[in-house]
Amino acid sequence: MKEKDLIIPNHVAIILDGNGRWAKKRMMPRNYGHTQGSKVVEKICEDAYEIGIKYLTVYAFSTENWKRPKEEVDALMKLLRNYLKTSIKTSEKNNIRVRILGDKSGLSEDIKESIAKLENASKNNTGLNFQVAINYGSRNEIIRAIKSISKDVLENRLALNQIDENIIMQYLDTSDIPDPDLLIRTSGEQRLSNFLLWQMAYTEFYFTDVLWPDFNKKELLRAVEYYNSRTRNFGAISE
Repeated sequence: MKEKDLIIPNHVAIILDGNGRWAKKRMMPRNYGHTQGSKVVEKICEDAYEIGIKYLTVYAFSTENWKRPKEEVDALMKLLRNYLKTSIKTSEKNNIRVRILGDKSGLSEDIKESIAKLENASKNNTGLNFQVAINYGSRNEIIRAIKSISKDVLENRLALNQIDENIIMQYLDTSDIPDPDLLIRTSGEQRLSNFLLWQMAYTEFYFTDVLWPDFNKKELLRAVEYYNSRTRNFGAISE
């Protein structure tokens, strides 16, 4: 199918997987793979917007990733700091609105300050809506939402009989972001890894053996072609 004939998903979520294996194949340290992978993220943002995707969400660092070796975690936090530092100019140049999903309370103060600056600086941009999940876990997100809802009920800001799916969605990190139409996971793994569990109730899943640092526009279009091969009818799938 030609690119011009494709139905483009409104929101694509990506689990960025395979950086470490990509580096190992080249007899390089895992951190080298993470560095190369971060460069691919910037290019995929451009490609996604170019083909008509309006929302792109990437899983960059999970709540479980803190269990990795300290050296690797430190390197990932350094990458994050560099990204946040340069992203204000990049988002302005490319008209990208950047939002960070996840439990920000678990991050260091300087990172939280950089996140606030970036989100504020890019909030009026009208191009790609780019979400980065950092210190994110879907179960953690749902627990935080339940605690916030409970607090509002106890303090009479919310009635118990008001709680429904729409109310719960308002308390999630993605409160004003549409649910993903398509999930892409690279590197051959076929699991969600605690990513957007509530939001992906009706999402199409596309798994590829391509390692994240090798992912490009051609691979993105292959995922979109797969999305086009599915029959979607009000959230239900007809085979």
